[in-house]
Amino acid sequence: MSEHVATVEWSRDGQAFSDNKYARAHDWRFDGGAVVRGSSAPSSVPVPMSDPAAVDPEEALVAAVSSCHMLFFLGYAAKLGFVVDRYRDDAVGVLGRDERGKMSITAITLRPEAVFSGDAQPDAAALGDLHHRAHEACYIANSVRAAVAIEPR
Repeated sequence: MSEHVATVEWSRDGQAFSDNKYARAHDWRFDGGAVVRGSSAPSSVPVPMSDPAAVDPEEALVAAVSSCHMLFFLGYAAKLGFVVDRYRDDAVGVLGRDERGKMSITAITLRPEAVFSGDAQPDAAALGDLHHRAHEACYIANSVRAAVAIEPR
C-alpha cells in the first residue's frame, strides 16, 4: 500500500463570497514540488469566476486515466523489447448524468497513438494486447466508475 498526497489551496483574498461570484482559481501542490493552477471548468462556472487557463478537476481526471494507461503501456512495451519513440493520447471525458441521476464523468475515451522504432515492431494483435494489459493494470482506470474505452490509432 502507498499514500499519494496533494495539497489544494484556495484563498478568498478579500472577495465577496456570499454572492457566489468569487474566483474559483486555486493551486494544487504535490510532494515533488510541482504546483498546478486549478479552477472550476468554465462550462460549470463562467469566466471570470473560473480561470480557463487552469486545469479543472474534470480535465485532471481524464489526464490521470490517460497518463496511468500510458505509463503501463510504456512499461509493458519495454519489457517486450519494443522501442517507443513517441506516445500521444487525445483523451476525452464526457460529463453527464449517470444511472443514479448524478452528474459524473460517465465515459472516458483514450485515443493513444504510439510511434515505434527499431527492428521489433508490434503487429495489430501485439499492440492490442499492450493496450489491454495497460488498461487492466491502470490503478486510476480501476478506481473510476466511468467506462474507459481504448481506441488506439
